[in-house]
Amino acid sequence: MRVISGSARGKRLDAVPGMDTRPTTDRVKESVFNILQFRVVGAAMLDLFSGTGQMGIEALSRGAARVVFVDQARKAVSVIQKNISRARVQTRAEVICAPFQRALERLRGQKFDIIFLDPPYGGELLNSALNTVELFDILSSDGIIICESSVEDTVICPDSFAIHKTYRYGTICLTAMRRKGAEND
Repeated sequence: MRVISGSARGKRLDAVPGMDTRPTTDRVKESVFNILQFRVVGAAMLDLFSGTGQMGIEALSRGAARVVFVDQARKAVSVIQKNISRARVQTRAEVICAPFQRALERLRGQKFDIIFLDPPYGGELLNSALNTVELFDILSSDGIIICESSVEDTVICPDSFAIHKTYRYGTICLTAMRRKGAEND
């Protein structure tokens, strides 16, 4: 894994030891940042289920103002902190080691322009996280949520959001959501 673009371009990132973490492929990562295009510079981003932290680090490298990384696995958090340091983006990064519900409750009152959700495939974690994001109202008024899932997973859009677009890359699906009323912007 490496940072694709920006100030940390080419920096190699460590992986989390073991088989519990599935890093986003470079192809999908490039696609996510093509979807986000000009939204990254100056943005506040939440990287939920961060794993290695590569998505948030890529955003910081491309000019995001700040990124909050959340993962409940201590091994993953250790790797995220090491990767943040290696990319020299520590001053704009916050790392939270907690289950996503507790982390989102802690973040209540903050607003994020970009929320990236990439939980383990095949469960209800993604839909539960989306409902919790809606409950705590942490998406900015013109913000975007990008969900990475297996094409076999069913993504259920919460009532206050609308699916803007869905992209498929082999067995991986990216779903972009916005607040209702903002999806055509």
